[in-house]
Amino acid sequence: MRTEPFPVFVRKLRRRIRNMDLHSATISAAPRWFNLAQQVLDGHLISEDEGLGILQSADVELLDLMAAAYRIRHAAFGNTVQFYYLMNAKSGLCPEDCSYCSQSKTSTAEIPKYNILNREKLLDGARIAFEQNAKTYCIVISARGPSDRELNAVEQIVPEIKSKYDLDICACLGLLDDQQAARLKACGVDRVNHNLNTSEEYYERICSTHTYSDRVQTLHAVRNAGMEICSGGIIGMGEQPIDVVRMALQLRDIGACSIPLNFLIPIDGTPLANTSQLTPRDCLRTLAMFRFANPDRELRIAGGRELHLGTLQPLGLYAANSVFVGDYLTTGGQPPEDDIRMVQEMGFQVTK
Repeated sequence: MRTEPFPVFVRKLRRRIRNMDLHSATISAAPRWFNLAQQVLDGHLISEDEGLGILQSADVELLDLMAAAYRIRHAAFGNTVQFYYLMNAKSGLCPEDCSYCSQSKTSTAEIPKYNILNREKLLDGARIAFEQNAKTYCIVISARGPSDRELNAVEQIVPEIKSKYDLDICACLGLLDDQQAARLKACGVDRVNHNLNTSEEYYERICSTHTYSDRVQTLHAVRNAGMEICSGGIIGMGEQPIDVVRMALQLRDIGACSIPLNFLIPIDGTPLANTSQLTPRDCLRTLAMFRFANPDRELRIAGGRELHLGTLQPLGLYAANSVFVGDYLTTGGQPPEDDIRMVQEMGFQVTK
């Protein structure tokens, strides 16, 4: 199959988008994806079959699919993009056996290993997030769940970060109970990240030390404490398309307001080191499906975007409205200035 040069692909997509009436109530002669987008904007919740149809659509439909996804994205977020900044506040030393993770007890990956960072380093990370125009500072630890010492450290640093830099705070601390979630809410944490990662049916294939139900219970504790739910997943772990669709619909039903979508980075020393077979087109279709399934939720292109989307990376912003800026937990990202240029060249604006 002939592959068009990237600039030609982008010009064609932009031309299709310019020709769309973003304010029209109906699109009578448009392809099926524009019609489905209009149904979603009118309140339709896509089904499993419709989600599968998106993931299994032909390459020749990709331009129309991304343009239709953009129509939904534009209705909720316009042309804005939000930056998030990750701080790996505790690296390695995790007792869980998640197959995708370089920090798990089964991983032999060569990564830094350290206990929770001190106040100065956590505060310096917040400064970097602020300087890179991030809206949200994400404090992440590798653990089954936080110890009292780790929870105390978060409780002490969050008010100082918010006072000094006025950043939203997202905490990713592992499994939480109701009391722990309430403590995070009380100290000023805005949202908690705890990814479902895949479907309930596939979960036991990637982890045995805790269950899918454990993760769902943590999200219920977060919601009950009055914080926002940040939850997403990882694509490319050997799952089937139906698993991806079911995860997208479960995130919709559970009320995730922010959905980070990772594309597996196959790290040497992890059980899934040789698993991922994703193409850039697979990634774009997945982002589009998540936008159709979650029309007004924050959709973030997370780990693996540089590796798997390649030169088509900017097109992901036609479905997603958010990206991580800078590095990830144990792998590097592209330079922040490249992210800023990418957003500007797309005609979008970074917003807080």
